Amino acid sequence: MISAPAHSLRFARAGFIFAREGVFGAIDPAIIPPAARPLVRIARLFERPSSGPAEARLSAALTRLGPSYVKLGQFLATRPDVVGNALARDLEHLQDRMPPFPQQEAEAVVAASLGRPVGAVFSSFGPPVAAASIAQVHRAEVTTVNGPRAVAVKVLRPGIERRFHADLRAFMFVAQHAEDLSAEARRLRLIEVVDTLRRSVTVEMDFRLEAAALSEMADNTKDDPDFRVPTVDWDRTSKDVLTLEWIDATPLSDRAQLIAKGFDLRELARAVIQTFLRHALRDGFFHADMHPGNLFVDDERRLVAVDFGIMGRLGVKERLFLAEILHGFITRDYHRTAEVHFEAGYVPPTHSVESFAQAIRAIGEPIHNRTAENISMARLLTLLFEVTGLFDMRTRPELLLLQKTMVVVEGVARSLDPKLDIWTTAEPVVREWMTRHLGPVGKLEGAVEGAGELGRFIAKTPGLLIRGARVLDQLDAVTRDGLVLSRQTITHLDKEEARRGRWTIAALWVIAALLLWIVFLTR
Repeated sequence: MISAPAHSLRFARAGFIFAREGVFGAIDPAIIPPAARPLVRIARLFERPSSGPAEARLSAALTRLGPSYVKLGQFLATRPDVVGNALARDLEHLQDRMPPFPQQEAEAVVAASLGRPVGAVFSSFGPPVAAASIAQVHRAEVTTVNGPRAVAVKVLRPGIERRFHADLRAFMFVAQHAEDLSAEARRLRLIEVVDTLRRSVTVEMDFRLEAAALSEMADNTKDDPDFRVPTVDWDRTSKDVLTLEWIDATPLSDRAQLIAKGFDLRELARAVIQTFLRHALRDGFFHADMHPGNLFVDDERRLVAVDFGIMGRLGVKERLFLAEILHGFITRDYHRTAEVHFEAGYVPPTHSVESFAQAIRAIGEPIHNRTAENISMARLLTLLFEVTGLFDMRTRPELLLLQKTMVVVEGVARSLDPKLDIWTTAEPVVREWMTRHLGPVGKLEGAVEGAGELGRFIAKTPGLLIRGARVLDQLDAVTRDGLVLSRQTITHLDKEEARRGRWTIAALWVIAALLLWIVFLTR
């Protein structure tokens, strides 16, 4: 257990900033334990008069508290099962923007991480062009046989790992004590939440893993005509430094520039939705931070994504689940959609498929009575997860991350084409995946894969039989020659016998009798 004194100063500072920004004033008093209400009233005395709207107070406080708290807020935005839907929506707007650290410090990190002076690695190394909680990005150039080539260099903030680990220990201290004191905290699995955040941040702070994610997505999308990712410069990449191809493209957030360059905004909106679904369904590997600042369109009209620190994965089971759900809502086959939940094991069999199908119909039917621009796939999944909670469906973190990413992706697409028909846009991708994996070809591949598993099992069978024969030989020796014990073992058993008494002796006799019975049956 982590000691309280080590974190008291951090808690006091965080509590003061929460009070100053008016966070306690945004909390419903009904959910505060009676014993804590006087403390909340005292905390509100420190509230600034201009705390702003309630939904912005927590974001402002987290930003003031620094990078660890910003990451905590962004992570909790993906966990409405923990913080509730309203607060999760508010935290979605939390911006990960921090003041840049000095150029000299950035160059020192590059030199130490790559083992060479900056001038020996890059022919030029410019000032930061963007800064966030974990790293900042510089524009640089490298010398090649074809002349200078522009690159983007992502540099880890000095000391950020030490600060994150200290703050995460404090978060874990709170989670442990909360679970000790509260059944609700145990239900929400706060320790698991903090541990998941720790793993996520650890991955984000190792740029070799981000480079690997870029490389994997590049392999997955190499034949896609409307999407690509920057090329990794592995020779200039390490744990603390990531060097990528510099992207000369138009930000998807700059609508006016997109129009000025003659891009078809409706086509771009379609590409955003279909690209995301293709990655999620076809590859089971998707960019989980697809806000407009991370998306560009190049002169060949291809989407280009950057910042691969947060990625999502879906297994075949989850992809089948997603595809069947979307197809069920598109075709209004609610009974099949309900069956998918039961087949996946997400809803316990103690519930009725028919009752669950009825609940799903209550979500789907209103959608079909709306115009295309008023239909939201992300909103549908949000409502679906709310309904499944009534049927004891345990929250799946990978599906929540998918749903939250879909909210962002839909927002980007709607900003380009407010009248976008989400269902018509999604249907070809969903249909193609289902035809591929549920049609004759998919079933044949499944049979081949099953045969391969059977073959691997058969290949292991001789070894299993040999080990089984050895066990039977040993048991046979025990029954024929008796159980041989060393002097030390006998002494130890004497001590255990004196301590445990007759019940231990009885247990040993039961075990011996079971062994004899097994040997008798195998003769």
